[in-house]
Amino acid sequence: MINFAIVGMGHISKKHIEAISNIKEANLVAVCDANEERLAEYEGTYKAYSDLELMLTEEPTIDVVNICVPSGLHARLTKIVASFKKHVIVEKPMALTVADAEEMIKVTNENKVKLAVVHPNRFRPAIQALREKVKNEAFGTLSHANATVRWNRNQAYYDQADWRGSKEFDGGVLMNQAIHNLDLLIWMMGPVKSVQAMAKTRLRAIEAEDLASAVIEFENGALGIIEAATTIYPKNLEESLAVFGERGSAIISGVTANHIETWNFENGSDEETEQLKETIKSDPFGKPGHQWIIEDMVDAVKEGRDPIVTGEDGLAPVRLITKILESAEKGQRLDMFEVKEGVR
Repeated sequence: MINFAIVGMGHISKKHIEAISNIKEANLVAVCDANEERLAEYEGTYKAYSDLELMLTEEPTIDVVNICVPSGLHARLTKIVASFKKHVIVEKPMALTVADAEEMIKVTNENKVKLAVVHPNRFRPAIQALREKVKNEAFGTLSHANATVRWNRNQAYYDQADWRGSKEFDGGVLMNQAIHNLDLLIWMMGPVKSVQAMAKTRLRAIEAEDLASAVIEFENGALGIIEAATTIYPKNLEESLAVFGERGSAIISGVTANHIETWNFENGSDEETEQLKETIKSDPFGKPGHQWIIEDMVDAVKEGRDPIVTGEDGLAPVRLITKILESAEKGQRLDMFEVKEGVR
């Protein structure tokens, strides 16, 4: 049995609780939140703590801590958890700066504990099918890809808490809403070489951006277009990921990128395509992504291997978003990595 604890008992923690309860070899032993009123809901069901270090000291059987606090606190709490030699599952984005994300990887490596980042959309059936096509080179030479998030987060959403929409704790539409789609974009297309972007705070009274667009070049020569907005009226409209190549075209769409809109491949038949579409339509979400991540951590601990979504995986979209915002601020096309003395 692998024992878990959760720190940060807001909305997303409920997905972690449900996932842990559905995993035979996982056991939730403790929860932690500095908000005593929020914590009171769990007292009597789990051991409840308002102080993370106290919880880790008094509950030595904890193996893994799931970090579900506001994004700007992820790095600091990861360092504390790692110092107690506990494995870490951290919600997205893993950090709001590249430096913090790199420090999280460093400190978990130094303490010889595992770090997994919650990018659950990788496990949706349509995305898994797309990934298989990419891995099997069914697209041939990749041409380009589009990542689109057209959602609504109204002012009332941001006014729920002071940290929402802040640069220090939340990030904007790219870090908070679009990061899952950008993770998928990189997962399908590979590392990014350069970025040209624009970003604005257009409609919401927040510090971070609510609208962004970018043109990117991947290291393999393919191009990409990113559009992210929380300004769509009156509700969420679309999240989609489109991949195009010399022998294939695929678009995964819907409100949350879980349905096949286009699926055309040189070596595919119409019958196979329709069967795949119907299979996914019948169960577009499959096993919950959080359960995939947590179940995988259980196996990773037992098998002594890396988690399926590593800290390095979590760093990649953080690095891309940081470069998008830098490009927007400078009004320039920027290389992802500075080149010094011929070394990237």
